[in-house]
Amino acid sequence: MPALRNEVKLFSGRNSMYLAEQIAKSYGQPLGDITISQFSDGEIQPSINESVRGCDVFLIQSTFAPADNLMELILMIDASKRASAHYITAVIPYFGMARQDRKDKPRVSIGSKVVADMLKAAGVSRVMTMDLHAPQIQGFFEIPVDHLDSSVVFIPYIRNLNESNLILASPDMGSSNRTRTFARALNLDMVICDKERKRANEIASMTLIGDVTGKDVILIDDIIDTGNTLAKSAQMLKDKGALSVRAMCTHPVLSGKAYETIENSVIDELVVCDTIPLQKQSSKIKVLTVADLFAKAIKNVTEFSSISSLFSV
Repeated sequence: MPALRNEVKLFSGRNSMYLAEQIAKSYGQPLGDITISQFSDGEIQPSINESVRGCDVFLIQSTFAPADNLMELILMIDASKRASAHYITAVIPYFGMARQDRKDKPRVSIGSKVVADMLKAAGVSRVMTMDLHAPQIQGFFEIPVDHLDSSVVFIPYIRNLNESNLILASPDMGSSNRTRTFARALNLDMVICDKERKRANEIASMTLIGDVTGKDVILIDDIIDTGNTLAKSAQMLKDKGALSVRAMCTHPVLSGKAYETIENSVIDELVVCDTIPLQKQSSKIKVLTVADLFAKAIKNVTEFSSISSLFSV
């Protein structure tokens, strides 16, 4: 006898509405009615304007800066729990604090663990996210985590380029496993740009492991923040004989002077996902949507189907 399905309701935080509307359209139903008020001092208060009693609730909110986005999600979870929702899933396309995944020096926080604890304490039943900076962050949760992979979006794009001279590049050692996954799926070779940092967002030196002479290079990474690493990697690749350099990064954080850095770099094209909204347009930046992928994942969860089937490329 098939399992009984509860009514499904989708809601969105304010700054992820642009993506949530696409997810809801792909899923096949409109977003639920929620009002998020803000007091004059900035205090946030969500109010769900329809019954969610006994429902499977999906709350869509990327937790990029500022921290209000995270607090808004926490309060939406609490409102759903207090309204007697049956099952609450936090859909977090970009999981903020993911770069704080370990103690790499004394007396620092592990921010991703703190966020995991906050979500659990608020009452979330499940988390759905994409391309965590460190996959082991899934172990910080004591609840199910659906970790979607942007390769499902990027790999078809690369195949459609129809270029026979491609090679993949990792902008640092930390992204080498991600790049290797792409390389295996596409049957391409890869190189590594090995960097040494003085401090966060500041590169001391960089060397290339491999040969890119006469190649069209695609850099693969999960996050682009200031853009300095990609810009310097691209310049080094060009200096080493690359014909062209593209970059594919899941989450376009793009803080500080990142847009200017990309525009002034030798990068021919930067392809990103819409897990974070762009703050301005750029002739070099192309956005691929992950709405269909998240809609399929939500549908599979509600129908008790496999999520792993979505990883096939």
